[in-house]
Amino acid sequence: MPTDRSFQAENARERERLKTLLERLSDADLGRSLGHGWTVADTLVHLAFWDLRAVTLIDRFEKNGVSPSPIDIHPVNDAIQALGRSIPRRAAARLTIDAAETVDRRIEAMPDRLIDAVAAAGSPFSLERHVHRAEHRDEIERTLRGSA
Repeated sequence: MPTDRSFQAENARERERLKTLLERLSDADLGRSLGHGWTVADTLVHLAFWDLRAVTLIDRFEKNGVSPSPIDIHPVNDAIQALGRSIPRRAAARLTIDAAETVDRRIEAMPDRLIDAVAAAGSPFSLERHVHRAEHRDEIERTLRGSA
């Protein structure tokens, strides 16, 4: 049975949609609140972190095989939010796109056996990066529409 790589087109499509959105945002937009203490820029740092974590896991899996990688999501996200405040807004936007491009290229280069192993493991990370990107892109767009 061939390896399903259909998600890669969705990853690329959502990465481009996110990039298009970020190119039109002002610095004020990047500082806009999304609620619960998160700004647009903080949320972008959050996206970048999770994509870069996936890159790190791909490196590990290529060397040592796929294994669980448990993480306590809520404290990690709280730390990301705090770190996000120290990153200039425009740099957060660039970091987000750079991280998305990096993880997408790494996933595209993964051999079928590794794609299949990650998919079978279920939760070291999701190969379908587009889902997380779309969730936050939609959240940002809703916020900006509501304040226009």
